[in-house]
Amino acid sequence: MTEINLLFQPVKNYCRNTIATCSLDDTVLHVAVEMREQNISSMVVCEDKIPVGILTDRDLRNKVVAKGIDPAVVTAADIMNAPLISVGEDDFIFEALYLISRNNIHRVCVVDKEDRLIGIITDSDILRLQIHSPQKLVRDIEDAQTINELKERHKQIQGLVLHLVGTGVPTRDLVTMIAHLNDQLLLRLITLLRAQQFSDLTERFAFIVLGSEGRREQTLTTDQDNAIIYADDLTAEEVSRVKDFSHVLIDSLIDIGVPACPGGVMAKNDIWRRSQSEWGETLGAWLISPTPDHLMTGSMFFDLRTIYGDKSFERDIKKWLAEYFAKEQAFLVHSAANAVRFKTPLGMFGQIKVEREGEHRGQFDVKKSGIFTITEGIKALALEKGITDGGTCERIRALVKAGVFKQNMADDLEASYNFLVFMRLRCQVEAIRAGNEPSNYITLFKLNHMEKGRLRLAFEEIKEFQEFLSVHFRLELFRR
Repeated sequence: MTEINLLFQPVKNYCRNTIATCSLDDTVLHVAVEMREQNISSMVVCEDKIPVGILTDRDLRNKVVAKGIDPAVVTAADIMNAPLISVGEDDFIFEALYLISRNNIHRVCVVDKEDRLIGIITDSDILRLQIHSPQKLVRDIEDAQTINELKERHKQIQGLVLHLVGTGVPTRDLVTMIAHLNDQLLLRLITLLRAQQFSDLTERFAFIVLGSEGRREQTLTTDQDNAIIYADDLTAEEVSRVKDFSHVLIDSLIDIGVPACPGGVMAKNDIWRRSQSEWGETLGAWLISPTPDHLMTGSMFFDLRTIYGDKSFERDIKKWLAEYFAKEQAFLVHSAANAVRFKTPLGMFGQIKVEREGEHRGQFDVKKSGIFTITEGIKALALEKGITDGGTCERIRALVKAGVFKQNMADDLEASYNFLVFMRLRCQVEAIRAGNEPSNYITLFKLNHMEKGRLRLAFEEIKEFQEFLSVHFRLELFRR
């Protein structure tokens, strides 16, 4: 295993399992004595084996000694830092690193599936695990003070991906890492803009990302797909400031190197920046009239994820969507029909068909040929069951639990999806290394025999999935 692949190992394999703990009612004097005797700088506060807070030597100095408080009177519950930031035992080391950097802390607790404390991992532990890692990039994003610095970090994210492709890191882990780094870059940009130009901006809005970014499924060709939701009762002046902020934010993202959306799906455009009730009206109009444009924009919006701001808007919208689709499924039927409409490039005898002329002669579009069908078909099935969160693979697993299809079909779909995404990502990496613009097109003759065979199998599985969608949503009636 390479050093860099350690970032994609479960935290439970590397965390410290010997942890000093105390109870909520323990006095600070007792805690201080224990910390001195064990020569440690922190202690986790637990209630019935569940970690609820952490107490550090800095807390003892700043909250007790410096204020002249009697340590025999004050308890751990009075001065602990809470709520506690923790990671699950099966989360990746990279996710622990992200939390440490994002919250400007030095350690996170590790909990099992019942939220019981099983360990602790620090930034120093992670640094010791490997010499070459995204650690410096994560820190540099957090430390960036200018747009130009963030522009450089964006280039470094691409460089890191170029380095990791082909090192054995699973495709799903690579895509997750890209999403985490892009999120952090965006959050740092918003933090800088608020501090430098928009300190008066209301807190009652949300900046959301849509489509593949909302599902955390970006590769190296992802452009901007975002929007803003704000409270209905903002004043005209507050709405104006949100508008100003959206323009500066999107223009700054473009300056950093994140391409503008060709279709204009960006928060700086008025139709993608609305109040909560206006978004409700817009969604209603899309849903009752599933035109091709409404199918595209609606499907993209259904993947909404809050990057910054008030998350209650996202929760309310997703709750409303789940309730709507439980009663009315016409839009989902049209979405499924749209997913089935894109045919796989398989000929009668199983050969892979490519474009015969033009710019992409000898190539095929891997997104239109398979990825789109899986993401959109799975999304329609998930929304039908009220599943509104997660990416494509998470939704596939949730659909198995919901009894929509069996485990073997889920395994085949997930494997095919991951393979197609890997092929797409590798093709993009090769294009960038050659000095070309990355795209979704794959050149067939560059694939070896095994890759072509796996591609045929993926396309056969996608055809079966399209048949499943046709039966499930009764598309034969829809076409009449």
